[in-house]
Amino acid sequence: MNEIFRMSLESLRVNKLRTILTMLGVVVGIFSIIVIMTVITMLQSSIENGVSQLSKNTFQIQKFPAMMNHGDWSKFQHREDITLDDYKRLNSLLTQAKYIGAEQWQFAIVVKYGSKETNPNIMLCGASTGALKTNNWTVSEGRDFRENDVTLSNNVALIGKDIVTKLFPNTDPVGKYIRIGGQPMQVIGILDQQPQLFGQTRDNYAIIPITTFQSIYGKYSNSINITVMSYTKEDYNEVIETAIGYMRTIRKVPPGAENDFDVFSNETIMTQINTMTDGVKIGALIVSLIAMIAAGVGIMNIMLVSVTERTKEIGIRKAIGARKINILFQFLTEAILLCFTGGVIGILIGVAIGNLAGGIINAQSAIPYNWVILGMAICLLTGIIFGTYPAYKAANLDPIEALRYE
Repeated sequence: MNEIFRMSLESLRVNKLRTILTMLGVVVGIFSIIVIMTVITMLQSSIENGVSQLSKNTFQIQKFPAMMNHGDWSKFQHREDITLDDYKRLNSLLTQAKYIGAEQWQFAIVVKYGSKETNPNIMLCGASTGALKTNNWTVSEGRDFRENDVTLSNNVALIGKDIVTKLFPNTDPVGKYIRIGGQPMQVIGILDQQPQLFGQTRDNYAIIPITTFQSIYGKYSNSINITVMSYTKEDYNEVIETAIGYMRTIRKVPPGAENDFDVFSNETIMTQINTMTDGVKIGALIVSLIAMIAAGVGIMNIMLVSVTERTKEIGIRKAIGARKINILFQFLTEAILLCFTGGVIGILIGVAIGNLAGGIINAQSAIPYNWVILGMAICLLTGIIFGTYPAYKAANLDPIEALRYE
């Protein structure tokens, strides 16, 4: 077998130009799928890290779907807002949950400290103590909210790293007073840094007690979101179903009517994203298969030409004792080597260019390992399928006729 492998390599080396041109089709076929899958994998990885604001085993109940088409807005805007009273009733009923939180958002806020102020791009969240548990919000310095901060509507705030950098470049902000929405707030803690989304910061936010938030912006300024964490992964789906049942009761949804709220989690977001990219993946796979079939036909034609050119060589080998199986394996090995080498080159170029393209939009670097394995399997299968007939033809040459060939 080692001798067959060595002879196959030597044959490909002697005919360098033919080998390169033959492999080119395989390179293009594998490159076309790997480059697309690399970009998609990078996007999915970046999005997954970006949307993972919820803790594990956590879901969110909200007025609007997490993802919706442009024309769906009018369908959902007439839903009643979810209120703090809805949250309190659910909190008292849903004893199966580990933590339940409420949060409410206001965007384009300016935060001030003395004569300094941030750009009007700060996101302000009014949150309950449970919301700090159900989200990936941890305090790196200072303290987080206490229950009396929410009960008494205390003017306290947790701030993200961007606010610290802008307003307190050389000062410890804990204990200092800032102004949010025109109201003085004491900074009680600094929040841990959040993962970036496509290279964009997610630390330009501040959190205040939800009751304080509503005293500034009004009780019904916008709908609140309710976040729920189960104790374990095993009871997660059961908690979701129970929460939906209680919310239908709280909001007086008639039997048989669809929910007037939506439930989402990190997993549902990723499922929707994967669904949207499935069509692209299938299209890329079809294009790649067509390219590989074309490459396979080219390999078969080249191998048939090679058989004809090397008829005398085959005759000599048979005359000195080479068996049919030896000849067949030699030519089949050459076809597989052509496809395998072309596949490796196509994968390397595809991953490199894919990461380069993804890097333009600051997506995280990634390698689509599953598709790399699938690509190599397609290469090997192409070599076997399209190399079998030329190898069979070479193996079945009559040695007498082969020796006569000029």
